[in-house]
Amino acid sequence: MSTLQFDTAQWMQTLEGTELEMWAEALAQSVLTQGHALKHGHLANWEQAVSRLPSVTEANWSVQHGVVSVQGHFNSADQAVLHTALADLMPWRKGPFSFGPLLIDTEWRSDWKWDRIAPHLQPLTNRVVLDVGCGNGYHLWRIRHAGAALVLGIDPSLLYLQQFNALQHYARDAAVHLLPLPMEALPSPMHSFDTVFSMGVLYHRRDPQPHLQALRQALKPGGELVLETLIYPAPGDVSLAISDRYANMRNVYELPSITRLENWVNQAGFQQVQTLSSAPTSRLEQRSTAWMTTHSLDKALDPADETKTVEGYPRPHRAVLLASA
Repeated sequence: MSTLQFDTAQWMQTLEGTELEMWAEALAQSVLTQGHALKHGHLANWEQAVSRLPSVTEANWSVQHGVVSVQGHFNSADQAVLHTALADLMPWRKGPFSFGPLLIDTEWRSDWKWDRIAPHLQPLTNRVVLDVGCGNGYHLWRIRHAGAALVLGIDPSLLYLQQFNALQHYARDAAVHLLPLPMEALPSPMHSFDTVFSMGVLYHRRDPQPHLQALRQALKPGGELVLETLIYPAPGDVSLAISDRYANMRNVYELPSITRLENWVNQAGFQQVQTLSSAPTSRLEQRSTAWMTTHSLDKALDPADETKTVEGYPRPHRAVLLASA
């Protein structure tokens, strides 16, 4: 089993002169104290995959039709090495990405989520942004592309970190970072971020209030929260209690109605709470692909009644809220 090596000196240098400079040491210490969470039996293989990525001249990145894309001259030999290395980082869940001519068709069409949210956000130009539970960082790049000055993602998955490193191998963008941290390990209260995203995290919390309060404490006064989560599509201030699994997922405890979700956010001290959207997750937005070959949404729905999960609960339904700290 390998242990992730974290370069504190490089991290401190990276944040020098930024709005997060005063938190650089505390963030580094938070990573170093993760202990066993920095170990994984496949970590060495993932790191080797990233190290095998071919170098290309004049590499850069952009967003094209929702795809976070690396451009550069990849010859045929490069393309073969690239495909093998990136395949060793499967499964790819959030995206899409492309590396030269190679498209990574991910399980989630995360660009669709971005398209629903982006028109309603406060302008991200020159903002300092946190994405909690960011996965492999797809939305970090969308946030940066929208003009953010500094973007920090946190997610405890070491695989997602290596997928992020694969893109950063070419992008080399010193304003985009991913740390292997859960939310509870973030220094608090930071009050340092103009915008905080929490997408696909809240329903994994047994008690939602500590998470919501931690999000508020990460924000500057007046900063914007972007909250996306599973909900119970029912009227009134109600919740659906979950036992065992929900849509084949473990660690889902309670699905609130939109009214209850808004009440939770208000109780955490946020203001101007508004629901942007609410809709069932479609098979086109979440599905198995050649880059994520295990079971996806199709296997989580009752084959006889797709309005229900295989456990008999209402099918996944997601809402997006905005609020002000």
